[in-house]
Amino acid sequence: MRVPVSTYRLQVTPEFDLFEAARRLPYLHDLGVDWVYLSPILASEPGSQHGYDVVRFDRVDPQRGGPEGLAALSAEARRLGMGVLVDIVPNHVGIATPAENPWWWDVLRLGRDSEHASAFDVDWAAGDGRILVPVVGDGDEGSIRIESGPEGPEVRYHDQRFPMAPGTTTLEEQHYELVSWRRADTDLNYRRFFAVNTLAAVRVEDPEVFAETHAEIRRWFTEGLVDGLRVDHPDGLRFPGRYLDDLADLTGGAYVLVEKILEPGEDLPRDWATAGTTGYDALAQIDRVLTDPAGEKPLDALETKLRGGWLHWPTYVEATKLRVAHGILNAEVRRIVREVRRVDDSVPAGALEDAVAHLLAAFPVYRSYLPQGREHLDEALETARIGTQHLEEPRVWEVLEPILSDPWTQAARRFQQTSGMVMAKGVEDCAFYRWSRLTSLNEVGGDPSVFAIDVDDFHHAMTVRQRDWPHAMTTLSTHDTKRGEDVRARITVLAEIPDVWEAALDELLRLAPVPDPAFGSLLWQAVLGAWTPDHGPDLPQRLHGYAEKAMREAGDHTTWTAPDQEYEAAVHAAVDSVFESAEVQQVLAGLAARVDEPGRSNALAAKLLALTMPGVPDVYQGSELWETSLVDPDNRRPVDFDHRAAVLAGEEGDDAVDKLHVTCAALTLRRERPDLFTSYAPVLAEGPAADHVVAFDRGGAVAVATRLPVGLAAAGGWGDTTLTLPPGAWRDVLTGTPATPWLADLLRDLPVALLVREDTA
Repeated sequence: MRVPVSTYRLQVTPEFDLFEAARRLPYLHDLGVDWVYLSPILASEPGSQHGYDVVRFDRVDPQRGGPEGLAALSAEARRLGMGVLVDIVPNHVGIATPAENPWWWDVLRLGRDSEHASAFDVDWAAGDGRILVPVVGDGDEGSIRIESGPEGPEVRYHDQRFPMAPGTTTLEEQHYELVSWRRADTDLNYRRFFAVNTLAAVRVEDPEVFAETHAEIRRWFTEGLVDGLRVDHPDGLRFPGRYLDDLADLTGGAYVLVEKILEPGEDLPRDWATAGTTGYDALAQIDRVLTDPAGEKPLDALETKLRGGWLHWPTYVEATKLRVAHGILNAEVRRIVREVRRVDDSVPAGALEDAVAHLLAAFPVYRSYLPQGREHLDEALETARIGTQHLEEPRVWEVLEPILSDPWTQAARRFQQTSGMVMAKGVEDCAFYRWSRLTSLNEVGGDPSVFAIDVDDFHHAMTVRQRDWPHAMTTLSTHDTKRGEDVRARITVLAEIPDVWEAALDELLRLAPVPDPAFGSLLWQAVLGAWTPDHGPDLPQRLHGYAEKAMREAGDHTTWTAPDQEYEAAVHAAVDSVFESAEVQQVLAGLAARVDEPGRSNALAAKLLALTMPGVPDVYQGSELWETSLVDPDNRRPVDFDHRAAVLAGEEGDDAVDKLHVTCAALTLRRERPDLFTSYAPVLAEGPAADHVVAFDRGGAVAVATRLPVGLAAAGGWGDTTLTLPPGAWRDVLTGTPATPWLADLLRDLPVALLVREDTA
């Protein structure tokens, strides 16, 4: 199996297609990148900017360059000695435009008689033999009509087209029913991707469906176009382990990563045919080793003051997950209950729904893989029993436990596919937007209640990573991160200056009141993270977009489906004040003056750690310079590669040139000297500032990074703190100068260093 030394993620879009990606490969090669890592490239919905709404599995997306574009990119990668990693989406397909998806169109037209009916996870009985399609607006049923289409009569709803069943003339005779969008949460009878009605789940556990959905992917490997795959959302699959085995057979055992989120203390199943995760676990560890633990208590106190009461995170997220299970994912809960009652119908459906919802809310990880992971189910059962003591059906758990514990029951399999959906929607897409203690910790794959880890904990985690998952991905930013890596680096500084932050926040909330002060804290942290001297003219639009998404995802004052105009207007007024109020700008400027330099130190430290720690480092597009994006779609904005290439060549300047230099030096060293990155050993420090450095030896390359820079400066700097370097004479590849164990000298010019022995420099 060919394994990448590093990757660089590109978002392939209709505007930045495979031909354009190929044109940028020489720059990536000059940067030191080993493999290019592409977002999904199979045919997707027209105009899709992300590609996760695949509509056809049999071709590369024409709007992204088509097969010719992939061939051109692959050829250029081969010329440069680079590999190609592609993101694939096995869990679901896009159905927003039925005519673009021939499988979905055929199922709507022919119902269960369609040759593709088994590809979709539909509970036909729940819809009286019809698929419920929730697209109709309130009171808009009269807009559904039958009109002539390209191949005969069609059902139309505004500009949406749906097929007519052969030989039929009325809406009542179709194999589907267009229903109110409000029914999706309770009555939907096809499995979705999370709560997205326009993404229908696909049953790749069926061998025929797997073969058909992976025919084009097989061609990539047969023709040598692609070297590895990233699997999107494996937890949505019925049997992730079996799927990965099938994928290994199809690709000949190629390098495969899984987008798997691990909770603290959770391990990736060792029997999966994968090199590891896409790196959210590594991201969480890097952020936390750079966070000052001394900030936890004062920031807890501030959060309590803003909320008017203390928040216990585990209890809080259980409540948000329960809200999701009873709300937007209630249709999935009801389907689990239907499967349970097909085995034992002695308990009323209502009681079972309440119990299943509590069980999903109590589940401590994304999902189990029965018979493995039974301990997670047992833990959730114990918690859920306590939470359902109000139920008047004493037999509910006697019925549920044996059925959901048996990996062969349909109910248990469906429960496992659903628990991750509830976790994602209840925590990442809700609670993460409500809790504002330190929002750099509110990141995908992390638990915000875990505030910091010390250097010893970091070394232990890296030792385990080197032993168990040496080829898993490491990352700092992705298309799914809530805040770009350098936004988080700036916010992390607040843990070192909680009193300064509290005073500034009080003033900001006075000058630009927000109805919910806790949400105001979350908003102002985002502003601070993105409010840099070179933020660009589009920052107002970006911040308004972030504010809208954040408050509606939080869902406690306003929502996507029922916006509170007064609340939202107040939040948007606060955003406007960033650009219109001299007083607000003065407060922000004072705060930024305290954050800019330590934030830069944190950013460079995080980048070096991510690029040199055990694993395969990924650089998200553009993040070799400052990455101050907020949540998607902001983090999918076009990247100015011409500018980056010019900065790399020394033809243009940039405030983030140090970050580009660190990135290039580390990537190049890893690619040219992989023998220097084959093991892991802590490098210890001695002296008064020993707690302010994290350093390790990868087997000949030593990474050194500053941590807690505000405290370091307050203590007067490094003083006589030294590193216990391995024997030999060392040189810093970042500065080109001989290395000394005295940190005051070693880190004089940069807050990071990357050392190699003189005879290997």
